[in-house]
Amino acid sequence: MRKGQTDLSASKHLRHPDRDRELGHTPSAYRDYFSNVALINPTESSATSTPQPLQYQEITPPSPSVPAIDRRLSPLARYVLDSFRRHRRWCPEVLSDLRKLRRFPPDLVAEVLRSRPLIDPSLSTQFFHWAGKQKGFRHSFASYNALAYALNAAARPAAADQLPDLMHAQGKQPSEKQLEILIRMHADAGRGLRIFRIFRKMRGKFGVKPRIHLYNRILDALVATGHLDLALSVYDDLKVDGCQEEAITFTILAKGLCRAGRMDDLFQLLERMRTELCKPDVFAYTAMLKALVSERNMDGCLRVWEEMVKDGVKADAMAYSTMVSGLSKAGRVEKGYELFLEIKREGYVIDRAVYGSLVEGFVAEGRVGDGCKLLNEMINDGYCGDLCIYNSLIRGLCLVGRVDKAHKLFQVLIQEGIIPSSETVIPMLSVYADSTDKGNFFQLVDQLAALKLSILNHIADFFSSFVTNADREMKALEVFEELKARGHCSIVIYNILIERLQSIKDVKHALALFDEIRHSEVFQPDSNTYSLIISCFIEEGHIREACSCYNLMKENSWTPSIEAYCLLVKGLCKIGEINTAITFVKDCLGNVTNGPMEFKYSLTIINTCRMKSPEKVIKILHEIIDQNCQLEDIIYCSVIYGFCKYASLEEARKVLTAMRDRKFLKEADFIVYEELLKEHLKKATTALVISSWKFFGHESKIKSQVTRRNGEVIWDSKCVLDGARTLKKNGQSHRTFLNCLGLGILELDS
Repeated sequence: MRKGQTDLSASKHLRHPDRDRELGHTPSAYRDYFSNVALINPTESSATSTPQPLQYQEITPPSPSVPAIDRRLSPLARYVLDSFRRHRRWCPEVLSDLRKLRRFPPDLVAEVLRSRPLIDPSLSTQFFHWAGKQKGFRHSFASYNALAYALNAAARPAAADQLPDLMHAQGKQPSEKQLEILIRMHADAGRGLRIFRIFRKMRGKFGVKPRIHLYNRILDALVATGHLDLALSVYDDLKVDGCQEEAITFTILAKGLCRAGRMDDLFQLLERMRTELCKPDVFAYTAMLKALVSERNMDGCLRVWEEMVKDGVKADAMAYSTMVSGLSKAGRVEKGYELFLEIKREGYVIDRAVYGSLVEGFVAEGRVGDGCKLLNEMINDGYCGDLCIYNSLIRGLCLVGRVDKAHKLFQVLIQEGIIPSSETVIPMLSVYADSTDKGNFFQLVDQLAALKLSILNHIADFFSSFVTNADREMKALEVFEELKARGHCSIVIYNILIERLQSIKDVKHALALFDEIRHSEVFQPDSNTYSLIISCFIEEGHIREACSCYNLMKENSWTPSIEAYCLLVKGLCKIGEINTAITFVKDCLGNVTNGPMEFKYSLTIINTCRMKSPEKVIKILHEIIDQNCQLEDIIYCSVIYGFCKYASLEEARKVLTAMRDRKFLKEADFIVYEELLKEHLKKATTALVISSWKFFGHESKIKSQVTRRNGEVIWDSKCVLDGARTLKKNGQSHRTFLNCLGLGILELDS
C-alpha cells in the first residue's frame, strides 16, 4: 500500500457510534467486552442474583517462596545461607561455594550469623573461624556479638562465655557492651551463677568496670535467681569501683533481703540509703511488701509498714492492697480488715481482689456472716461479685450447715449471669449426698443440666472430692447407681470409684464395677480402667487375669501405669515367672518417661552378670541400698535370671548367700529365692532340651517319654528331663545334641 493511501477494507469494520445510535443498536457492556445485543433489564438481574460472600482467600496474594526474614538479607548473605542449607554441615562443598566470593567483610559475617532460622552451632563457629583466617581480616564487634547471640539461642551458653577470651586472643579488647550482652542473655534464661562468673572474669581479667545501670541489672538477676550472697559481693565491688548507688540499687537489694527473711540487714540497708541517698519512696516500700508477702512473712510486713509510717511515706492503693491480701491469706483477717477500713477513709479505689481476699479470710476463720456482710457492702459500693467470692461463701455456708443459704446464693449467681464451676456446686452436692433425702441433690443436677453445662465433668469432679473423705464409699456407690439410672454416667466416673475402692482394699466392689463395664453396651474400659483393675487382680492373686488385661492394653496400643507395671512384675516374681517379669521390666522402661529405679537396676544387674563375677553384682546391690532403694523381688530375680543365662547356678547362689550373711536377706527369703533359682534353671534347661529336639529332628523319639493329655503333648519339666536322660543314656542321637542335653541336665543335677 502506498504512502497516504487509506485501507478501505479496514474501514468497513470501524464502528460509527452516531450511525449505530440511529439504527437502534446501542452497545451494552458485559464485564470486559462490548456487544450490540439488546439490553438486559437490570431490575430482573438484580432480583434473581444473590450476593456471594467475600472469599478473602481469592484476593489474598500467594505468600512468596522466600521467607520474610530472607527478603531482608543481602544477596551475598542469601547465597551463603543457601549453601549452608543445602549441605547442612561444614564440608568441602561449602568451602568451594564460599571461595567463589572474592572477600567476606565483617558486616557480611555478622549478617549471616544473625539470620533466622538458626544455623547449627558447629556450622556457625566453623564459618566464623574460617572468615577470620582471611588475609588482612579482623572481626568487628558486630560479628562477635552476632556469634554470641547465635550460640545462646542454640543453648550453648558455655561457648558464648568464651567469646571474651577469643576476642582478647585475636587482639580485640572486650568492652562493657560484650559484658552487657552476656549478662542480658543469662538473665533472661535465669542463669545466675553464669552471670556472676562472667562478671568476675570481665572485671578481673579484662579490667571492664560496669556502669551503675549494668550493676543494677547484675544485682537484679542474682537476686531473682536466689543468689543473694553473690549479689551482696557484687555490691561490694560496686562500692570499690566508686559507682554511686541509685534508689533502684537499694530497692533490688532490699527485695532480696526480704525474700531471705534477713530483716536486721534490711533495716541497716535502709538506714544507709537514707544517709547516702534519700528516703525510700512508696514504690520501694511496696516492692519490699510484695517480696515479704510472697514468702508469707507477715511479721516482716508489719515491721516494714511501721518503718514506712515512721518515714512519713503515705501508702498508696497498691501498698494497701498488698498488705490486706497478705494478711487475709495468712490468717490475720482482723488486721487486714482494719487496713481495709483505712483504705476507705483515704478514699482510694479498692480493687475487687481485696474484697475477695477478705471474704476468703473470713470464711477460713468460720466468720461466714462477716463475709456475707462484706459482699453486700461490696455490691453497695458498685462492685459485682465474681465467681471466686461466691465460691468461698458457698463453701463456708455449707461447712456451717446453712446449705439453704448457699443455694440461695447460688441462685443469685445464676441471675447475675455468672457460669458456675465445679467448685461452686461440689460443696452443696456433698451436703445433699450425705443427707438421707436425695431430692435436693438431683434437683441441683437437673438445674445444672438446664444451664447446658458439662454435667458429666461436674459430677466427675464431685465424686473425686466426695470419696476422698473416709466412710463415704458406700454413699458414693448409692448416688452413682441413681445417677446411672438417670443417664448421668461416664467411664471417668467408673474409674474414680474403682480407684477409690482399690485404695481401701475393697476389691470385691471394684471388680463388680469392672464386670459391669465389660458387659455394658454404652461404656468400654479405657487404659486407666485396665491399669486400675490390674492392681485389683494382683491383690486377689489372679495373675493370669492381670496379664490378660495387659495383653488387651497392648492390643489397643495403650501403656499401663507405672504402678500396674510394678504390681505385675511383683506378682510374676512371686509365682516364679521370671522370664515374663523381665519382659515387663523392659517394656516399662521402653514406654514410660521415668521408670522405677528398681527396674533400671535390674537391667544393670543382668548386664553385669555377663562378666560372671558375683562380687560386682554384690557391689551393685550395696549401691542400691545406699540409694535408699528397697531390694525388691525383681532385684533378686534379676540375679537369678542373669547368672542362669550367662554363667551358672553357683554364682547366683554366692550372691544370695552373701546377702544373707550380711543380714540384708532373711533366712526364709533365702530359702524362697533358692527354690526359685532351682525352678528357673529347670525351666531354662527344659527350654534348651525342647529346642534341641526340634533343631535335630528328634522330637518324635522323645514324645513317648512325656505326658499326654487328650492326645496333646504336655511339656512338663520333669518328664522332659527324664526323657532327655533316657535318650542320652541310650546314645540314640547326634553327638552335638547329646552334648547340649548333657550340659543342661548336668547343671541342674549339680
